Amino acid sequence: MMSPTRAVRRAVLATLAAGALAPAAAFAQQAPWPSKPIRVIVPYAAGGVVDVMTRAVTARMSVDLGQPIVVEAKPGANANIGADTVAGAPADGYTLLVSAPFLVANPMLETGLRWKPADFVPVARFALSPSYFVVPADSQARSVRDYVELARRSPGLQYGDGGTGSTQSMAIEMFKSIAGIRLEPVMYKGAPPIVPDLVTGTLTMSVLPSTVAIPHLRSGKLRALANTSDKRSPGFPDIPTIAEAGFPDVTVMSWYGFHVPAGTPPEIVRRLAEATGAAAAQPEVRERLASAGGEAGFLGGADLAAFLREEQARWPRFVEAAKKNAQHAR
Repeated sequence: MMSPTRAVRRAVLATLAAGALAPAAAFAQQAPWPSKPIRVIVPYAAGGVVDVMTRAVTARMSVDLGQPIVVEAKPGANANIGADTVAGAPADGYTLLVSAPFLVANPMLETGLRWKPADFVPVARFALSPSYFVVPADSQARSVRDYVELARRSPGLQYGDGGTGSTQSMAIEMFKSIAGIRLEPVMYKGAPPIVPDLVTGTLTMSVLPSTVAIPHLRSGKLRALANTSDKRSPGFPDIPTIAEAGFPDVTVMSWYGFHVPAGTPPEIVRRLAEATGAAAAQPEVRERLASAGGEAGFLGGADLAAFLREEQARWPRFVEAAKKNAQHAR
């Protein structure tokens, strides 16, 4: 049996130890953010366009924030693996998702997702990437309206579709609906395999991302009738926007931004947005984005949220058409 004196001594020592640990615990809780490396999840392949553009921005952000930013590729399942990873991460500002149009399209296209848009809070958009409405170099169509006339004279012209739910696929669905024409989709696994069939004239048109289209536009193997973004590309200033070509409602953009898990403290979200904006304004970052086929397109959290609401409102009817195309192709 322990003596009263020893019991008292042990209680005193325990109290002193607890008192010594309390300041350390309080300090740990009050440690300023960020106090450790930040992880950024890219839901696409390492070395791809999105990965390259993300690294261009995060390299500068890490200087501003004073902590390393580790970019980690988690590709697969149409970006759902990466999204699911971040949706389940702690809401502490140390795990970011690189967001893109999949955030809008996937919940409309797929069932059984383990994540939903409400699982995330928008931080900022950092880049845009134009797409191009392209035809074979020897196509009779010299403008988008020319192509519409061809399609009306010959219903069922074939076009290349690089994947249901992609920005480019949605642009074509919008175009068909608004122009009132019937085209026949040929489905491909991604945009690059479309190019050979466009060059040979097996396909009459497609909408291709800039990274796929640009080399073939420069070589003269393909011809662009329009840029589907809302402004002309600095690299191809002579190519009109789809609005200038007469179809403003077909304006769509590939975009890339950051989201964090819902519940992340607003002051951390705000600081991340500030760092993103500062990075996107740097000339060297803009040059790196341009070399990857993109351009700086910063939007803060509130503006990005408004942009996403607009996208969510305009896509549903085109997504339904895309679903029917995919089912028909099977």
